[in-house]
Amino acid sequence: MMFRAYIKDTDDLDYNDVPHKGHFVYGNLIEGGNQSNTDAIVGDLIEATDEYINPEWWCSIEKGSAEQSTGLKDANGKDIYEGDIVKSSYKYAQPKISQVIMEDGNSYILGEDLATGNEMLVSDHINEIEVIGNIHTNRLSIAIT
Repeated sequence: MMFRAYIKDTDDLDYNDVPHKGHFVYGNLIEGGNQSNTDAIVGDLIEATDEYINPEWWCSIEKGSAEQSTGLKDANGKDIYEGDIVKSSYKYAQPKISQVIMEDGNSYILGEDLATGNEMLVSDHINEIEVIGNIHTNRLSIAIT
């Protein structure tokens, strides 16, 4: 499964030749141990033995900050990740702005079903949602309703 992580200072990425798209690094997740406060997003493995692994590149990230891909694409064909901000037209006269969350291996649109107060599965409404941002770059400009 693909992951991404938001990196505030892209100068460090450029210096270390880590491939990135804007402020995001995309790759595989390696979780740090219990004593570590960092995880890592890494590229494909070049070599692996019982004693070590050697990825193409790696980037340290804050522990727990990686966002998992849902494996789905929105109505426009854009990949949907945990932490994305989506606009949904499901059952609403006015489009609703919500956040995608992951829970127990499922992706949900947070607080989307106003009648029950429950989250809705992203996969059940994939043709009615559009990714319009993410919680990192749109925090101030998009109010989640």
